[in-house]
Amino acid sequence: MKIVVAPNSFKGSLDAFKVAKSIENGLLQSKLEVNCELFPIADGGDHTLEVFHSWLGGEIRHRAVPGPLGEKVTAEWLSLENGRTAVIEMAKASGMNLVDKSNLDPLKANSFGTGELILEAVMHGAEKIILGLGGSATVDGGLGILQAFGAELLDSNGRQIDRYRNPLLELDAISTGKFDPKLSGIHFTILSDVENPLLGLNGAAHIFGPQKGAGPEEVELLEKAMQKFNKILIRKTGSDLSKIEGAGAAGGIAVALKSFFNATVVGGVDFLLEKMNFEASLKTARYLITAEGKADAQTLQGKGPFGVAEKARSCGIPSIILTGKADDFNQLNQCFNMVLPITNGPMTLQKAMDRTAIDLEETARQIGNLLAAV
Repeated sequence: MKIVVAPNSFKGSLDAFKVAKSIENGLLQSKLEVNCELFPIADGGDHTLEVFHSWLGGEIRHRAVPGPLGEKVTAEWLSLENGRTAVIEMAKASGMNLVDKSNLDPLKANSFGTGELILEAVMHGAEKIILGLGGSATVDGGLGILQAFGAELLDSNGRQIDRYRNPLLELDAISTGKFDPKLSGIHFTILSDVENPLLGLNGAAHIFGPQKGAGPEEVELLEKAMQKFNKILIRKTGSDLSKIEGAGAAGGIAVALKSFFNATVVGGVDFLLEKMNFEASLKTARYLITAEGKADAQTLQGKGPFGVAEKARSCGIPSIILTGKADDFNQLNQCFNMVLPITNGPMTLQKAMDRTAIDLEETARQIGNLLAAV
């Protein structure tokens, strides 16, 4: 029996490659005669760079850039097609993983380092930038990126806003006359793992602000500033892009890059699955097994497991998701035929994370035993 194993990473615990291998190990230890085909996936978030590299090759390069709070970090980017295409994962330069949880602060964090990483790729000949947005520590509307590109961001007194902090809260005007000329003609493809709009209760500030350290008062400050930012963009460009799918991802970066560079915004997992030729392999499988650290309503809004399950559904193939924690089984069952939490009894979050590989393997072994008995 052929089973396609296409998991996402378990954030803070295992990357998608190790998750896939753990599931395969469990299936091979079961009573089922099985052939596993492994497709570790990403959706624009964690390990997008590594998944691209594993399928498409290329050269991973490094650059020291400012992190989300201004500290220097060494970020990676992937050079493809002899440098003509660059894959950049925002989390490598401006990610939550670069900041201690106690120091997360979206009122200060900015995306300037991601902008410098993009410029580095352009300096090396990149004409196409593929930018994955997941995992960012920022809610700055992409203004840090624009600053790195040469934009002048002005406050209400006409003064330039300093770099290395969140310019969104002080923004009154944007001047793009000093954009780096090397950016002319660069095509941006933005990989989003969510469908949220820019504004409102389902937007960048309300949904993602708390994940990045914002309390209720900070969320309201960010929301008001984001509303003003959107009005500035409308005056500047004549277009309101606040409701496009993925506008709220990574604190509004898609809106900034689409406004000034006509960036294309796509679902991250669908873009990657096409590069993998995933559907052709899926058609000869009997089952799909995917996985994610936490399965909830956001899973169904463009995350990797949702993307592969939709492909399986179109091919008439049942899908199973393994997860550390599941919220709302009824909703998840509209997408997945089976939802299986892997934890075995009460335990702390840290213990559950430490046991991820063991629990994935054992759960997969039990799945194999069941399928062998059917």
